[in-house]
Amino acid sequence: MNSRRVWAILRFVLTTLFLYFVWVLFTSDLGLFSLLFGLAASLLTASLTYHIFLPEHEANLRFFIPHLWALLRFLFLMVLSLYQSSFHVVKAIITGNTNPRIVHFRTHLRSDLARTVLADAITFTPGTMTLDLNDDHLTVHWLLCTTTHTKAAGEAVKTKLEHALGRTWL
Repeated sequence: MNSRRVWAILRFVLTTLFLYFVWVLFTSDLGLFSLLFGLAASLLTASLTYHIFLPEHEANLRFFIPHLWALLRFLFLMVLSLYQSSFHVVKAIITGNTNPRIVHFRTHLRSDLARTVLADAITFTPGTMTLDLNDDHLTVHWLLCTTTHTKAAGEAVKTKLEHALGRTWL
C-alpha cells in the first residue's frame, strides 16, 4: 500500500474519531441508538469531508499533534501576554494614548493549524485583532501601534507567540 493511500485512510479515521467524539460530547446521550446514529453520521460526514478536515499537504502527524511541553509553554506565554496587554490597554485608554492602525505582516509558521492558532492568539490578546489570515500573511488591527513598518510591526505583535507555536507545531 503506498503512502498516499495510508495517509488518506489515516485522515479518514482521525476525522471520523473527532466527529464521533464531538457527537458524544454534544448529545451527552449514551443510549445505543444515539451512539450508533452518531457513528453512522460521523462515518458519512468523514467520507465526504476528510480531505478538507486534514489536507493532504499536511501529511505529517506533527502538523496537527502538538508537542506537550511546547504547548504548555505556549499557553503560559499566552496567559502572560494576555495580562501584560490588558494592563497596557487600560493604561493607554485612561491616558488617551492610543494609536489605532491596520498593520500587515507575514508569519514563518508552515502549518495551517499553527497559523490559525497564531491568528486566534493575536485576536485574543487585548489591543490586537486579526482581520485577515491569507496563507502566511496576517492583517491585524493594532490599538497601540508604534510602527507601521511591516517587519517591525510583525515583530512587536507576534514574536513570542510565533516562536512558541513554531516549537509546538511544525
